[in-house]
Amino acid sequence: MTSALTHLAAGTELVEPVAGGAQLVLAALAGIGLIVVLITIVKLHPFLALIFGALTVGMAAGENISDVLASFSSGFGSTAASVGILIALGAMFAKLLADSGGADEIVDTIVGHASPRALPWAMALVGAIIGLPMFFEIGLVLLMPVIYLVARRSQLSLITVGIPALAGLSAMHGFVPPHPGPVAAISLLNADLGVTLALGVLVAIPTIVVAGPLFGKLAGRWVVLEVPDRFDAADPTGGTSNGSGSAGTTGTATATKTRPTFGLTMFSVLLPVALMMGKALVDIFVDDKSHLLRQTFDILGQPLMALLIAVVVGMFTLGGGAKMTRDQIVKCIESSLPPVAGIILIVAAGGGFKQVLVDTGIGTLLAEWAKGANLSVVLLAWVLAVLIRLATGSATVATITASSLMLGLVEGMSTGEVSLVVLAVGAGSLFFSHVNDAGFWLVKEYFGMTVGQTIKSWSLMETALSVAGLVFVLLLGLVI
Repeated sequence: MTSALTHLAAGTELVEPVAGGAQLVLAALAGIGLIVVLITIVKLHPFLALIFGALTVGMAAGENISDVLASFSSGFGSTAASVGILIALGAMFAKLLADSGGADEIVDTIVGHASPRALPWAMALVGAIIGLPMFFEIGLVLLMPVIYLVARRSQLSLITVGIPALAGLSAMHGFVPPHPGPVAAISLLNADLGVTLALGVLVAIPTIVVAGPLFGKLAGRWVVLEVPDRFDAADPTGGTSNGSGSAGTTGTATATKTRPTFGLTMFSVLLPVALMMGKALVDIFVDDKSHLLRQTFDILGQPLMALLIAVVVGMFTLGGGAKMTRDQIVKCIESSLPPVAGIILIVAAGGGFKQVLVDTGIGTLLAEWAKGANLSVVLLAWVLAVLIRLATGSATVATITASSLMLGLVEGMSTGEVSLVVLAVGAGSLFFSHVNDAGFWLVKEYFGMTVGQTIKSWSLMETALSVAGLVFVLLLGLVI
C-alpha cells in the first residue's frame, strides 16, 4: 500500500532469530504473560504494561538492553506518527458528529421510520452507522437513552432492542477502520487499508445480522429487564434527551436547537469511507499509475488525507448545519483530543512491543513452524487474538499482540489474504467480553443487569460476533 501506514511496517522484514527456538518462545510467553498479569491483577495501565512486556521479551531473548530500548522506541515512534494521527482525526470527526446533533438525526430518522417488528433491525443499522466513526464507549453513551425510549414505547424487551445496537457498535470497532484496533493491525501487517475496509464492511454486515437482531431475539427471552421510565437517566455525563427519542449528548449539542439534515450527516459520515474505498477500487481497475484518476485517488484516498478532509468538511456540513459558531466548533475540536490520548499511547506502545518481537526473530520462527505444520494462517490469527483477549480483556491489546506474532506468516500472501488475516484478528479480539473488560462493566451498569445477566446477553453477543466474523472471513477466503 502507498499510504503513510507503510512507514509503520518498514523494517518489519523477517530477521534471523537472536536465540534458539525454545528461548524465543519462552521470551514471548514471558512478555505476554507479564502484560496479562500487570493489566488484570496489578491493574497497571496497558501503556506501562506493554513497555515492561517489551523489555521482558528482549532481555529474556538475550538481547542487550540498549538494543531492546532502541527497538521499542523505533516501533513506538513510527506507530504514533501514523496510527496516532488517524485516531486523533477520527476523534475530532466523532465529536463533531455528536455535538452538532448529527448522531441524533441519524437515530431519529432511522428509528422513526421503523415498524415495531423492524425496530431491532433498525437499531442494528443505527449502531453500525454511529459506530463507523465513533469509539464504542462514545456510541454507547449516545445510544443508551434512545435504547430505553424505543424499548418502552414499542413494549419490546430492552435486550431485544439493545443487543442489535451494541452488535452494530462492536462490529464496527473490531472490523472497520479508522478504529484503533483495525488500523493498528493494518499497519503492523502492512495490509491495504482500502481493501481491508471494503472486506471489513462485507464481513461486518452479515455478522451484525447474526449477533444483533437474530441473537437479540433469543437473548431477550433469557434476560428480562424492566425499562426505566426515565430513559435519559442512562447518560452519566449529564446529557439529556430532547424527548423525541434522540440520544442525549454533551457539549454544544445541548445548546444547539438546529441539526444538520439527515442527508448532509450521512454524506459527512460516508465521505472518508468513500474516499478510501474509492482508492482501493481505482488501484484495481486503473493500472496506469500516471492516469489522472489514479493520481487523484492516490492522494485523496490516503487514510490521513481522507480523514482530514472529513474533519474539514464536517466543520461546515455538521457544525454549519447545526448553526454552531466558530468558537463552538473550535472548542468541540479541542475537547475531542484529551479522551483519546490514552488510547494513542497504548497503541503506540503496542507498536514498540511489536518491534521488539520482530527484532528477536520470533516471527521468523513462528513462520517456519506454521508452514511446517500446514496450519491455517487465518485460523491461527483468530485463536491468538482470542487467547489474548480472554487473558487481558483488551481488544486493542489482543489485536496488537496477535498481529505482531503473525508478521512472519503473512509474507508472500496476496493483498486480499493479508486483509483477511487482519479481519480474523479483529474477530478474535471481540471474543467473550467478561469481568476483566471495561466494556463489560459499562454495559452492565447502563442496562442495570447483574453479572450473570450481562454474561448471558452482552458476553454471548460478543462471542457470536467473534465466531460469526471468523466464519464469514473463512468463507471469503474461499474466493480470495
